[in-house]
Amino acid sequence: MKNIFVYAVFACILIMSCSARVSGTLNSDGSADLSLQASLEPRMAALIRSISRLNAPPGGSEQILNGPAIAASMAAAPGIKSVSLHNSNPTTIEGTAGIVRADAFLAIPGTRGGGGFIGYEQTGAGGSFTITLNRNTGPRIIALLSPDVADYLSALMAPAVTGEALSKGEYLDLVRAVYGRGVAEEIAAGRVRVSINFPKPINTIKGGLVSGTAGNRGEFDIPLLDLLVLEHPLEYEVSWK
Repeated sequence: MKNIFVYAVFACILIMSCSARVSGTLNSDGSADLSLQASLEPRMAALIRSISRLNAPPGGSEQILNGPAIAASMAAAPGIKSVSLHNSNPTTIEGTAGIVRADAFLAIPGTRGGGGFIGYEQTGAGGSFTITLNRNTGPRIIALLSPDVADYLSALMAPAVTGEALSKGEYLDLVRAVYGRGVAEEIAAGRVRVSINFPKPINTIKGGLVSGTAGNRGEFDIPLLDLLVLEHPLEYEVSWK
């Protein structure tokens, strides 16, 4: 395979997945340790397999989600300290990643402040963390992580890559017309579930819920369709004390 929380280190993989779970820890110095499991539903897997066959060289692998290959592509992305992904089966990947500092992850070169979509600030005893994705930044961020992801999402006509001004309903209609009702239904039902531990108890949270006995865990349940279409900017904020 060529973005939402937990720094979205796996965001580009996640938005190709119909089911994904991410967990991790944001450390007090802004670094992060993450783990991921992401799977494709049957009809999406069949679609990706057919696209792969069209683009693959003769005798090439038909593995749908190639964990080691995705990890190798991600390793060169801005802000990545380490990444390791493997396949538990041909349509599921699992693994871990380390981020040097949250606001350095996928920062866009040549833009003010690096142009990253993640904000991180440590102030005294507290701190804050923000993520913002929109159709202007989405394609550039995806391209930084992996050209392969961008190619597949372009094949799916995802506004997150193309920047086209489609509503979620219009996008599903387009997918249904080109790839069939089954693929459209899987996209509509897809979720990305994220759990992140912050350095201290959460003071305020936008876009998620607080959990954990210490009150420092943020839980986020994000529709796949929101990530693919970005009809409205996605904004997530957490502050801790």
